[in-house]
Amino acid sequence: MQCPHCESLDNKVVDSRLSQEGAVIRRRRECLKCERRFTTYERVEEMSPMVIKKDGRREHLDRQKILAGLKKACEKRPISVDTLDAVATRIEKKLQENGETEISSRAIGEAVMAELYRLDQVAYVRFASVYREFKDLNQFMSELKGLLDRDPSNADDRAARPLTVKEGGSSTKASA
Repeated sequence: MQCPHCESLDNKVVDSRLSQEGAVIRRRRECLKCERRFTTYERVEEMSPMVIKKDGRREHLDRQKILAGLKKACEKRPISVDTLDAVATRIEKKLQENGETEISSRAIGEAVMAELYRLDQVAYVRFASVYREFKDLNQFMSELKGLLDRDPSNADDRAARPLTVKEGGSSTKASA
């Protein structure tokens, strides 16, 4: 493992622990050159589905992209990195358990939105405003109104229902 500080390949494992219910091994390492410590994580590599992007391109499912989106939505919110990591793990696991070899980026976005809705509604609105590409304030306000009208104790119901979004004065349903 390469040291992130000095890029030396000489290091030793100082401590190893299981985390995330045994799905991940966390290792504390010490560089033998610069003597600084760093953490690595080891997990089983599963066959991840290909993601079909909006423009038709395909790429491997990238857990780090899911985590980055969660972090951005939860920026300056009282949510720990460990919580976000657990959410990313749940999303990744759910997508892999689906058994599909290909999955749309839209399905990933919807899964992230469902988790954020349960976790933090401010983060949910932040993510939704970017993900749903609101064109104007009316669309944004419509989403906020829908959020206030929904029963917050039933987040699973929220994920299953399409959102009503106003486009050019008419009401349309966003497809899942």
